[in-house]
Amino acid sequence: MKIKGNIIIGQSGGPTAAINATLAGVFDAGKKLTEGKVYGMLGGVEGLLQENFIDMCEKITTDRELELLKRTPSSYLGSCRFKLPEPVEGNEVYEKLFKIFEKHNIKGFFYIGGNDSMDTVKKLSIYNDEYKKTDIKFMGVPKTIDNDLVVTDHTPGFGSAAKFVATVTKELVRDSLVYDLKSVTIVEIMGRDAGWLTGASALAKGDDCEGAAMILLPEVPFDYEYVKNRVAQLMEEGSKSLVITVSEGVRTKDGKYVCELGSEKGTDAFGHTMLTGTAQTIATMLKNDLGIKTRAVELSTLQRCASHIASATDISESFAVGQAAVKAASEGETGKMALLKRVSNNPYICVTDTHDVREVANLAKEVPQSMINENGDYVTEEFIEYVRPLIEGELSQLTVNGLPQHIKL
Repeated sequence: MKIKGNIIIGQSGGPTAAINATLAGVFDAGKKLTEGKVYGMLGGVEGLLQENFIDMCEKITTDRELELLKRTPSSYLGSCRFKLPEPVEGNEVYEKLFKIFEKHNIKGFFYIGGNDSMDTVKKLSIYNDEYKKTDIKFMGVPKTIDNDLVVTDHTPGFGSAAKFVATVTKELVRDSLVYDLKSVTIVEIMGRDAGWLTGASALAKGDDCEGAAMILLPEVPFDYEYVKNRVAQLMEEGSKSLVITVSEGVRTKDGKYVCELGSEKGTDAFGHTMLTGTAQTIATMLKNDLGIKTRAVELSTLQRCASHIASATDISESFAVGQAAVKAASEGETGKMALLKRVSNNPYICVTDTHDVREVANLAKEVPQSMINENGDYVTEEFIEYVRPLIEGELSQLTVNGLPQHIKL
Protein backbone atom coordinates (compact mmCIF):
# COMPACT_ATOMS: atom_id res chain seq x y z
CA MET A 1 0.00 0.00 0.00
CA LYS A 2 1.02 3.60 -0.60
CA ILE A 3 0.08 6.86 1.04
CA LYS A 4 -2.23 8.58 -1.45
CA GLY A 5 -0.86 12.09 -1.39
CA ASN A 6 2.12 14.06 -0.15
CA ILE A 7 3.90 13.60 3.16
CA ILE A 8 5.74 16.11 5.31
CA ILE A 9 8.58 15.60 7.80
CA GLY A 10 9.69 17.84 10.64
CA GLN A 11 12.43 17.84 13.26
CA SER A 12 11.96 19.35 16.70
CA GLY A 13 13.78 19.88 19.98
CA GLY A 14 17.51 19.53 20.53
CA PRO A 15 19.71 18.14 17.75
CA THR A 16 21.66 14.86 17.90
CA ALA A 17 24.28 13.02 15.89
CA ALA A 18 21.56 10.66 14.59
CA ILE A 19 18.43 12.76 13.98
CA ASN A 20 19.35 13.24 10.32
CA ALA A 21 19.77 9.48 9.93
CA THR A 22 16.14 9.20 11.05
CA LEU A 23 15.19 11.94 8.59
CA ALA A 24 17.00 9.97 5.89
CA GLY A 25 15.00 6.87 6.83
CA VAL A 26 11.66 8.69 6.62
CA PHE A 27 12.69 10.31 3.34
CA ASP A 28 13.97 7.08 1.79
CA ALA A 29 10.83 5.12 2.70
CA GLY A 30 8.62 8.09 1.82
CA LYS A 31 9.86 8.13 -1.76
CA LYS A 32 8.86 4.49 -2.11
CA LEU A 33 5.65 4.41 -0.11
CA THR A 34 3.87 7.61 -1.10
CA GLU A 35 2.28 8.55 -4.39
CA GLY A 36 3.16 12.20 -3.97
CA LYS A 37 5.99 14.41 -2.79
CA VAL A 38 8.12 14.31 0.34
CA TYR A 39 8.20 17.74 1.96
CA GLY A 40 10.43 18.88 4.80
CA MET A 41 9.31 21.53 7.32
CA LEU A 42 11.91 24.24 7.88
CA GLY A 43 11.91 24.93 11.59
CA GLY A 44 9.47 22.25 12.69
CA VAL A 45 5.75 22.87 13.15
CA GLU A 46 6.48 26.55 13.74
CA GLY A 47 7.86 26.76 10.21
CA LEU A 48 4.94 24.75 8.88
CA LEU A 49 2.54 27.37 10.22
CA GLN A 50 4.31 29.83 7.91
CA GLU A 51 4.17 27.31 5.03
CA ASN A 52 7.94 27.25 5.12
CA PHE A 53 8.93 23.88 3.69
CA ILE A 54 10.89 22.29 0.85
CA ASP A 55 10.53 19.44 -1.60
CA MET A 56 13.20 17.09 -0.27
CA CYS A 57 13.44 15.20 -3.54
CA GLU A 58 14.93 18.35 -5.04
CA LYS A 59 17.59 18.54 -2.31
CA ILE A 60 18.61 14.90 -1.78
CA THR A 61 19.07 13.56 -5.28
CA THR A 62 21.84 10.93 -5.06
CA ASP A 63 22.77 7.96 -2.88
CA ARG A 64 25.89 9.84 -1.75
CA GLU A 65 23.79 12.78 -0.57
CA LEU A 66 21.56 10.36 1.35
CA GLU A 67 24.66 8.86 3.01
CA LEU A 68 25.94 12.34 3.80
CA LEU A 69 22.59 13.17 5.40
CA LYS A 70 22.87 10.07 7.62
CA ARG A 71 26.34 11.18 8.77
CA THR A 72 25.60 14.89 9.24
CA PRO A 73 24.87 15.96 12.83
CA SER A 74 22.20 18.39 14.01
CA SER A 75 18.85 19.02 12.34
CA TYR A 76 19.07 19.38 8.55
CA LEU A 77 15.60 20.93 8.41
CA GLY A 78 16.07 23.14 11.45
CA SER A 79 14.13 22.85 14.68
CA CYS A 80 11.82 24.64 17.08
CA ARG A 81 10.49 24.45 20.62
CA PHE A 82 6.92 25.37 19.82
CA LYS A 83 4.21 24.10 22.16
CA LEU A 84 0.83 23.50 20.57
CA PRO A 85 -2.18 24.64 22.61
CA GLU A 86 -4.67 22.10 23.91
CA PRO A 87 -6.73 20.61 21.05
CA VAL A 88 -10.02 22.46 21.49
CA GLU A 89 -12.56 22.59 18.65
CA GLY A 90 -12.09 25.60 16.40
CA ASN A 91 -8.67 26.57 17.76
CA GLU A 92 -7.08 28.90 15.22
CA VAL A 93 -3.65 27.20 15.30
CA TYR A 94 -5.09 23.79 14.47
CA GLU A 95 -7.48 25.21 11.90
CA LYS A 96 -4.57 26.92 10.17
CA LEU A 97 -2.50 23.75 10.17
CA PHE A 98 -5.30 21.63 8.73
CA LYS A 99 -5.93 24.22 6.02
CA ILE A 100 -2.25 23.93 5.10
CA PHE A 101 -2.54 20.15 5.05
CA GLU A 102 -5.54 20.38 2.73
CA LYS A 103 -3.96 23.02 0.49
CA HIS A 104 -0.86 20.90 -0.10
CA ASN A 105 -2.59 17.51 -0.10
CA ILE A 106 -0.67 16.31 2.97
CA LYS A 107 -1.66 12.76 3.87
CA GLY A 108 1.24 11.86 6.12
CA PHE A 109 2.76 13.92 8.96
CA PHE A 110 6.01 12.66 10.50
CA TYR A 111 7.59 14.47 13.44
CA ILE A 112 11.03 13.50 14.71
CA GLY A 113 11.77 14.48 18.28
CA GLY A 114 11.55 13.79 21.99
CA ASN A 115 8.84 14.09 24.59
CA ASP A 116 7.57 17.52 23.60
CA SER A 117 7.51 16.48 19.94
CA MET A 118 5.45 13.41 20.78
CA ASP A 119 3.08 15.80 22.55
CA THR A 120 2.69 17.66 19.24
CA VAL A 121 1.88 14.43 17.38
CA LYS A 122 -0.58 13.41 20.10
CA LYS A 123 -2.45 16.73 19.97
CA LEU A 124 -2.66 16.81 16.18
CA SER A 125 -3.92 13.23 16.18
CA ILE A 126 -6.55 14.01 18.82
CA TYR A 127 -7.73 17.13 16.96
CA ASN A 128 -8.01 15.16 13.76
CA ASP A 129 -9.86 12.26 15.36
CA GLU A 130 -12.32 14.41 17.27
CA TYR A 131 -12.96 17.37 14.95
CA LYS A 132 -11.47 17.09 11.45
CA LYS A 133 -11.77 13.36 10.70
CA THR A 134 -9.37 13.47 7.74
CA ASP A 135 -7.37 10.52 6.43
CA ILE A 136 -4.04 12.12 7.36
CA LYS A 137 -1.66 9.79 9.19
CA PHE A 138 0.16 11.37 12.15
CA MET A 139 3.30 9.55 13.24
CA GLY A 140 5.93 10.32 15.86
CA VAL A 141 9.52 9.24 15.34
CA PRO A 142 11.65 9.17 18.51
CA LYS A 143 14.82 11.17 19.08
CA THR A 144 16.61 12.24 22.23
CA ILE A 145 20.04 11.81 23.74
CA ASP A 146 18.29 11.73 27.13
CA ASN A 147 16.84 8.28 26.38
CA ASP A 148 13.79 9.16 28.49
CA LEU A 149 10.92 8.21 26.16
CA VAL A 150 8.77 5.41 27.52
CA VAL A 151 7.85 2.22 25.65
CA THR A 152 10.85 2.23 23.27
CA ASP A 153 13.84 0.20 24.53
CA HIS A 154 16.06 3.20 23.82
CA THR A 155 15.96 6.32 21.69
CA PRO A 156 17.82 7.11 18.48
CA GLY A 157 20.62 9.54 19.28
CA PHE A 158 21.29 8.12 22.74
CA GLY A 159 23.83 5.51 21.61
CA SER A 160 26.07 8.05 19.87
CA ALA A 161 25.86 10.51 22.77
CA ALA A 162 26.62 7.68 25.22
CA LYS A 163 29.66 6.71 23.15
CA PHE A 164 30.89 10.31 23.26
CA VAL A 165 30.31 10.64 27.02
CA ALA A 166 32.13 7.39 27.80
CA THR A 167 35.03 8.38 25.54
CA VAL A 168 35.38 11.85 27.05
CA THR A 169 35.24 10.39 30.55
CA LYS A 170 38.15 8.07 29.73
CA GLU A 171 40.13 10.98 28.34
CA LEU A 172 39.41 13.21 31.34
CA VAL A 173 40.50 10.45 33.72
CA ARG A 174 43.84 10.23 31.90
CA ASP A 175 44.17 14.02 31.93
CA SER A 176 43.39 14.28 35.63
CA LEU A 177 46.14 11.86 36.65
CA VAL A 178 49.00 13.81 35.06
CA TYR A 179 49.99 15.86 38.11
CA ASP A 180 50.87 14.53 41.54
CA LEU A 181 48.31 16.54 43.46
CA LYS A 182 44.87 16.00 44.90
CA SER A 183 42.09 17.22 42.64
CA VAL A 184 38.50 16.55 41.65
CA THR A 185 37.05 17.03 38.19
CA ILE A 186 33.26 17.34 38.05
CA VAL A 187 31.83 16.53 34.62
CA GLU A 188 28.33 17.86 33.92
CA ILE A 189 26.28 15.79 31.48
CA MET A 190 22.86 16.45 30.00
CA GLY A 191 19.81 14.86 31.63
CA ARG A 192 16.99 16.79 33.29
CA ASP A 193 14.87 14.04 34.80
CA ALA A 194 16.70 10.88 33.77
CA GLY A 195 20.33 9.90 34.20
CA TRP A 196 20.75 7.54 31.26
CA LEU A 197 23.41 9.62 29.54
CA THR A 198 25.38 10.29 32.72
CA GLY A 199 25.17 6.60 33.56
CA ALA A 200 26.88 5.83 30.25
CA SER A 201 30.08 7.31 31.70
CA ALA A 202 30.41 3.97 33.56
CA LEU A 203 31.50 2.41 30.26
CA ALA A 204 34.82 4.25 30.63
CA LYS A 205 35.90 1.94 33.44
CA GLY A 206 37.98 -1.03 32.38
CA ASP A 207 41.44 -2.58 32.41
CA ASP A 208 42.84 0.54 30.77
CA CYS A 209 40.91 3.14 32.78
CA GLU A 210 40.05 3.77 36.44
CA GLY A 211 36.72 5.28 35.42
CA ALA A 212 34.60 7.78 37.31
CA ALA A 213 34.76 7.71 41.11
CA MET A 214 31.07 8.57 41.39
CA ILE A 215 28.12 8.85 39.01
CA LEU A 216 25.35 11.12 40.28
CA LEU A 217 21.91 10.79 38.68
CA PRO A 218 18.64 12.78 38.97
CA GLU A 219 16.91 9.61 40.19
CA VAL A 220 18.81 9.89 43.49
CA PRO A 221 18.42 13.01 45.69
CA PHE A 222 21.71 14.90 45.81
CA ASP A 223 23.35 14.68 49.23
CA TYR A 224 26.29 17.05 49.33
CA GLU A 225 27.52 15.83 52.73
CA TYR A 226 27.73 12.29 51.37
CA VAL A 227 29.61 13.41 48.26
CA LYS A 228 32.05 15.53 50.30
CA ASN A 229 32.73 12.74 52.79
CA ARG A 230 33.13 10.16 50.03
CA VAL A 231 35.67 12.34 48.21
CA ALA A 232 37.62 12.83 51.45
CA GLN A 233 37.51 9.08 52.15
CA LEU A 234 38.78 8.12 48.69
CA MET A 235 41.64 10.58 48.97
CA GLU A 236 42.57 9.27 52.39
CA GLU A 237 42.67 5.79 50.86
CA GLY A 238 45.19 6.97 48.27
CA SER A 239 43.25 8.35 45.32
CA LYS A 240 45.05 11.51 44.30
CA SER A 241 42.71 12.64 41.57
CA LEU A 242 39.03 11.87 41.02
CA VAL A 243 36.55 12.33 38.20
CA ILE A 244 32.87 12.58 39.15
CA THR A 245 30.14 12.63 36.51
CA VAL A 246 26.86 14.35 37.33
CA SER A 247 23.57 14.90 35.54
CA GLU A 248 22.66 18.56 35.04
CA GLY A 249 19.24 17.85 36.57
CA VAL A 250 20.29 16.49 39.97
CA ARG A 251 18.15 17.88 42.79
CA THR A 252 18.39 18.09 46.54
CA LYS A 253 15.92 16.08 48.64
CA ASP A 254 13.62 19.12 48.80
CA GLY A 255 13.43 19.22 44.98
CA LYS A 256 15.73 22.18 44.31
CA TYR A 257 18.07 21.87 41.34
CA VAL A 258 21.70 21.86 42.46
CA CYS A 259 22.51 24.40 39.75
CA GLU A 260 20.04 26.77 41.42
CA LEU A 261 22.12 26.73 44.60
CA GLY A 262 24.59 28.92 42.75
CA SER A 263 22.17 31.29 41.00
CA GLU A 264 18.56 31.58 39.84
CA LYS A 265 17.77 30.14 36.41
CA GLY A 266 15.30 31.15 33.71
CA THR A 267 12.85 28.86 31.89
CA ASP A 268 12.38 27.73 28.29
CA ALA A 269 9.26 27.80 26.09
CA PHE A 270 7.89 24.69 27.81
CA GLY A 271 8.43 26.09 31.32
CA HIS A 272 11.48 23.94 31.98
CA THR A 273 14.22 25.40 34.19
CA MET A 274 17.35 26.22 32.16
CA LEU A 275 19.95 23.87 33.60
CA THR A 276 23.59 24.88 33.62
CA GLY A 277 26.25 25.31 36.28
CA THR A 278 25.66 22.11 38.26
CA ALA A 279 29.28 20.98 37.99
CA GLN A 280 30.61 24.42 38.86
CA THR A 281 28.38 24.62 41.94
CA ILE A 282 29.61 21.27 43.27
CA ALA A 283 33.24 22.02 42.38
CA THR A 284 33.14 25.33 44.26
CA MET A 285 31.60 23.71 47.34
CA LEU A 286 34.23 20.93 47.42
CA LYS A 287 37.07 23.40 46.91
CA ASN A 288 35.87 25.57 49.78
CA ASP A 289 35.20 22.71 52.19
CA LEU A 290 38.10 20.34 51.41
CA GLY A 291 40.72 22.83 50.28
CA ILE A 292 41.57 20.84 47.17
CA LYS A 293 41.93 21.75 43.52
CA THR A 294 38.68 21.31 41.63
CA ARG A 295 37.65 21.72 38.03
CA ALA A 296 34.21 21.85 36.42
CA VAL A 297 33.78 20.49 32.89
CA GLU A 298 30.44 21.15 31.23
CA LEU A 299 30.03 19.03 28.09
CA SER A 300 27.11 21.24 27.06
CA THR A 301 26.15 20.96 23.39
CA LEU A 302 29.30 19.00 22.50
CA GLN A 303 27.64 15.75 23.59
CA ARG A 304 24.64 16.18 21.27
CA CYS A 305 26.20 16.30 17.83
CA ALA A 306 29.53 14.47 18.06
CA SER A 307 29.08 12.67 14.75
CA HIS A 308 32.84 12.08 14.47
CA ILE A 309 32.41 9.35 17.09
CA ALA A 310 28.86 8.26 16.28
CA SER A 311 27.78 4.72 17.05
CA ALA A 312 27.22 2.70 13.88
CA THR A 313 24.49 0.79 15.73
CA ASP A 314 22.75 4.06 16.57
CA ILE A 315 22.87 5.43 13.03
CA SER A 316 21.60 2.14 11.57
CA GLU A 317 18.71 1.94 14.05
CA SER A 318 17.86 5.62 13.61
CA PHE A 319 17.51 5.09 9.86
CA ALA A 320 15.42 1.95 10.42
CA VAL A 321 12.99 3.60 12.86
CA GLY A 322 12.37 6.39 10.32
CA GLN A 323 11.56 3.82 7.66
CA ALA A 324 9.30 1.94 10.09
CA ALA A 325 7.20 5.05 10.75
CA VAL A 326 6.44 5.48 7.04
CA LYS A 327 5.72 1.81 6.54
CA ALA A 328 3.26 1.85 9.45
CA ALA A 329 1.50 4.93 8.05
CA SER A 330 1.26 3.35 4.61
CA GLU A 331 -0.48 0.39 6.27
CA GLY A 332 -3.05 2.67 7.86
CA GLU A 333 -1.56 3.39 11.29
CA THR A 334 -1.88 6.85 12.80
CA GLY A 335 -1.46 8.46 16.21
CA LYS A 336 1.50 6.17 16.83
CA MET A 337 5.18 6.45 17.60
CA ALA A 338 7.67 4.16 15.91
CA LEU A 339 9.95 2.47 18.42
CA LEU A 340 12.80 0.06 19.03
CA LYS A 341 12.19 -3.30 20.71
CA ARG A 342 15.11 -5.33 22.06
CA VAL A 343 14.71 -9.00 21.22
CA SER A 344 18.02 -10.25 22.56
CA ASN A 345 20.96 -8.86 24.49
CA ASN A 346 23.50 -11.53 23.58
CA PRO A 347 23.65 -11.48 20.65
CA TYR A 348 22.19 -7.98 20.53
CA ILE A 349 19.09 -7.89 18.33
CA CYS A 350 16.64 -4.99 18.10
CA VAL A 351 13.58 -4.63 15.85
CA THR A 352 11.12 -1.83 15.13
CA ASP A 353 7.49 -1.57 16.23
CA THR A 354 4.85 1.11 16.93
CA HIS A 355 2.84 2.24 19.96
CA ASP A 356 0.00 4.67 20.70
CA VAL A 357 1.65 8.09 21.04
CA ARG A 358 -0.90 9.08 23.70
CA GLU A 359 0.80 6.58 26.00
CA VAL A 360 4.22 8.11 25.30
CA ALA A 361 3.85 11.90 25.32
CA ASN A 362 4.60 13.77 28.55
CA LEU A 363 5.90 10.68 30.33
CA ALA A 364 9.54 10.23 31.35
CA LYS A 365 11.44 6.95 31.60
CA GLU A 366 13.86 7.14 34.52
CA VAL A 367 16.77 4.85 35.25
CA PRO A 368 15.22 2.04 37.36
CA GLN A 369 16.50 1.44 40.89
CA SER A 370 17.80 -1.98 39.84
CA MET A 371 20.32 -0.17 37.63
CA ILE A 372 21.58 2.10 40.46
CA ASN A 373 23.87 0.81 43.22
CA GLU A 374 22.86 0.71 46.88
CA ASN A 375 24.75 3.89 47.75
CA GLY A 376 23.12 5.77 44.89
CA ASP A 377 26.46 6.94 43.51
CA TYR A 378 27.05 4.52 40.60
CA VAL A 379 25.23 2.25 38.16
CA THR A 380 25.01 -1.53 38.29
CA GLU A 381 26.16 -4.19 35.86
CA GLU A 382 22.56 -4.41 34.60
CA PHE A 383 22.84 -0.82 33.37
CA ILE A 384 26.18 -1.51 31.68
CA GLU A 385 24.81 -4.60 29.91
CA TYR A 386 21.85 -2.52 28.73
CA VAL A 387 23.85 0.35 27.26
CA ARG A 388 27.02 -1.31 25.96
CA PRO A 389 25.54 -2.72 22.72
CA LEU A 390 24.17 0.71 21.80
CA ILE A 391 27.62 2.26 21.36
CA GLU A 392 29.04 -0.51 19.21
CA GLY A 393 30.58 0.10 15.80
CA GLU A 394 32.18 3.03 14.06
CA LEU A 395 30.74 4.79 11.05
CA SER A 396 33.10 5.41 8.14
CA GLN A 397 33.45 9.15 7.55
CA LEU A 398 33.08 10.90 4.23
CA THR A 399 35.74 13.58 4.46
CA VAL A 400 36.85 16.76 2.74
CA ASN A 401 40.17 18.47 3.47
CA GLY A 402 40.81 16.07 6.32
CA LEU A 403 37.52 16.79 8.10
CA PRO A 404 34.11 15.08 8.14
CA GLN A 405 31.94 16.24 5.26
CA HIS A 406 28.43 17.46 6.05
CA ILE A 407 25.40 18.31 3.95
CA LYS A 408 23.42 21.50 4.45
CA LEU A 409 20.57 23.38 2.84
